[in-house]
Amino acid sequence: MRNLFSLLWKYQFFIIFLILETFSLILLFNNYSYHRSLYFNTASDFTGKFYSVYGNIENYFSLKNENRQLLEENALLKNKLSLARVYTDSLLSDTNSSYYYIPAHVISNSVNKRNNLILIDKGRVDSVKTEMGVVSSTGIAGIVIGVSDHYAVVMSMLHRNSRISGRVMKNGQLVNIIWKGRDYTQGEVTDIPTHFTLSKGDTIITSGNSLIFPPGILIGTIESNQQSNNQELGHATLNFSTDFNRLEYVYIIKNREKEEQEKLLKETGDE
Repeated sequence: MRNLFSLLWKYQFFIIFLILETFSLILLFNNYSYHRSLYFNTASDFTGKFYSVYGNIENYFSLKNENRQLLEENALLKNKLSLARVYTDSLLSDTNSSYYYIPAHVISNSVNKRNNLILIDKGRVDSVKTEMGVVSSTGIAGIVIGVSDHYAVVMSMLHRNSRISGRVMKNGQLVNIIWKGRDYTQGEVTDIPTHFTLSKGDTIITSGNSLIFPPGILIGTIESNQQSNNQELGHATLNFSTDFNRLEYVYIIKNREKEEQEKLLKETGDE
């Protein structure tokens, strides 16, 4: 104890200086808004950066869940829009009202093969069947060709057997779209009548004739047109609206009236 008092007495002036300095700083920050704001801004800046980094990390790991929720909400809106057309607009009373959208996540996908397939995480328990159309948020993607309980295989547009019925949006001309097996960003428009000329930028949409896709879904835009010189049907190069190399979420399109439509067509054909 005696040593402690000796030490305090030895450094008494320095201790008194520290006490007075601390007291002065307290008075300064309490009475001058600028100094107080400087202190709090420094602390807030550090705290803000910390929580910003933490928030970015948390957002990264929750992004997958948020994307899935967004996909489901978009499907719900598409379905509501389809039903709303039936009751609110007589001109659209039959447009797309029989189609229902099921959201799905892409498990695997390829673009560099001659016959590319897409595996998605929805299957038989989700009411998915073969010959259902599949679209991305930007356009057509493919057709379901195989289904298990919880998964489905989609024949991509990038497949030798893919052939989609399309329509030129500006005038309604029917065409077909295939893939030649080269560039995954481009397809080929075939069966173009000799009297009809496509221009760069013309939009190609689904025709609705296949009972798989509703009419009006974007397929792509014309890049170049090659007209035949021997009076045969021409063809054109098309830029796909869907980026197949970045495909992550899709919608399966269910035509709820397809069986009835096919039955009627079959009965009429038999007659």
